[in-house]
Amino acid sequence: MKNKLKELREYFGLTQEQLGNLVGVSRQAINSIETEKFEPSIWLAYDISKIFHRSIEEVFLFEQSERKSRSQQSRGVV
Repeated sequence: MKNKLKELREYFGLTQEQLGNLVGVSRQAINSIETEKFEPSIWLAYDISKIFHRSIEEVFLFEQSERKSRSQQSRGVV
C-alpha cells in the first residue's frame, strides 16, 4: 500500500524510532511500512494518522495500491 509516512515523519522531525515509540511498534516496523513491505493494521494506521493530525486516507493511499484487497481476492476479482 502506498503511503506518505516517510514524508510526514520527516516533516514532523521524527525518526523512525521516535515514531515507533509513539505508536508502540519497533523502528523496523515503521521502516517496513514506509517501504511498503508491511501493511499496518487499521488500528496502527489510525494511531499513525493521529500523530500527524491527518485522516487515514491522507497517510495511506488505498486507491494507488496495486495489491488486491482481501475481499477482492476472496471474490476472485481480477
